[in-house]
Amino acid sequence: MTTFDETFRRQLHDLFVWRRDVRRFRADPLPSGALERLIDIACLSPSVGLSQPWRFVIVEQAAKRQAVLDDFKACNADALANYSGERAARYASLKLAGLTEAPAHLAVFAEKAGDIGHGLGRATMPEMVEYSVAGAICSMWLAARAEGIGLGWVSILSPLRIHEILEVPASWKFIGYLCIGYPEAEFDRPELERCDWEHRRAPDAFIVRR
Repeated sequence: MTTFDETFRRQLHDLFVWRRDVRRFRADPLPSGALERLIDIACLSPSVGLSQPWRFVIVEQAAKRQAVLDDFKACNADALANYSGERAARYASLKLAGLTEAPAHLAVFAEKAGDIGHGLGRATMPEMVEYSVAGAICSMWLAARAEGIGLGWVSILSPLRIHEILEVPASWKFIGYLCIGYPEAEFDRPELERCDWEHRRAPDAFIVRR
């Protein structure tokens, strides 16, 4: 049985602390094979019924990247319209994506119609397919940070439009669009906390005992 010592556990805790949602990237390209290696690590994640529902689209074409950026701008404008006053001004000042600067773009989908795993674990909770993909993204996120690579998860996008831009099968559900590259700077606090948008609560605030 593999064991991990106290030194490793402390380093792992530091990895959790320093894993941030990155929006500000340097222009340096990733080393050859780095993105594929991170995808390999993501695929080590557990999945419901061993269904391996993750599907990855490496977005390289300039026209498709621009179309994604245009969709982000439209969705972000709609989101801004939901705020008013000081909160609207603060929202407008936030940098919410690194789509222009990040050297690598990766769209991640969940295959909803796949027969791998024979449906095990999905009869009562079919959403476990999407949860499995989210878990894979988290594994990739930590692996990237361990290599000094930053990852930003862009959620201000229209799933329907992303399907159209990337021309993926209808059975693929859009989970996340990831910007990947080397961060301009590293922080142990979330950017939204540093910008005074929101603040972390203590873990006890989220625990209920029965």
